[in-house]
Amino acid sequence: MTTFELGNLFYLVLLTSAIAFWFFTSNRQGFGKTLQQAVLWALIFLGVIAVIGLWEDISSTVMPQQAIITDKGKIEILRGQDGHFRLTLDVNSVPVTFMVDTGATDIVLSKQDASRVGFNPEDLPYYERAMTANGEVRTAPIRLSKVALGQFEDRGIPASVNEGRMGQSLLGMMYLKRFEKITISGNKMILTR
Repeated sequence: MTTFELGNLFYLVLLTSAIAFWFFTSNRQGFGKTLQQAVLWALIFLGVIAVIGLWEDISSTVMPQQAIITDKGKIEILRGQDGHFRLTLDVNSVPVTFMVDTGATDIVLSKQDASRVGFNPEDLPYYERAMTANGEVRTAPIRLSKVALGQFEDRGIPASVNEGRMGQSLLGMMYLKRFEKITISGNKMILTR
C-alpha cells in the first residue's frame, strides 16, 4: 500500500468510528433497534462502495459509448457485452446501427433499415445470392447516396438488402476497406483513415 492509500484507509476508519460512536450514543432506544439501524447503514455503506468500485462496468452497460472519433483520423469502437463491435452510421441522413463484420463482403441492410433509409424492400429485385452462417440468402443490390461517420462522409456506396430476416444490418469490408488500417486491440477496434 502506498502512503496515500494508507492515509485514505486511516481517514475511513476514523470516520467510521466517529459515525458509529455518534450512532450508539444518540440512539438510547433499545439495543435491538440500534443494532438493526446499524446493520442497515452498514449495508448502505457497502452498497456505495460496490457502486464506486464497479462504476466503469455499470456505466458501460447502462450508457454504452459505441465509438470515439478522434481528431487524428481515428475511430475507436468499443466491444459490446456480447463480444461484437457495433457502429452507428448516418445512411442517407438516417442513423443506422450496424454490427461490424470483417467476414462480410458487403454492407448488408435488413429490410427494416432499408425501408428507414428510403428503399421499398418489396420493390427490390432479389437476384444476387450470398452465403451466410445460416446458409444461402438472396439479396438485392442498392446504392447508398450518403454514408457518414463523424467527419468521414462517403457517397454512392454499393450495398445489399437481405431478403430474409436479419436481426441487425452488417457493416462489411465494402465500407471498412475505405480505412487505411483496422486494428483490434483488447476490447477496441481502431479504424484509421
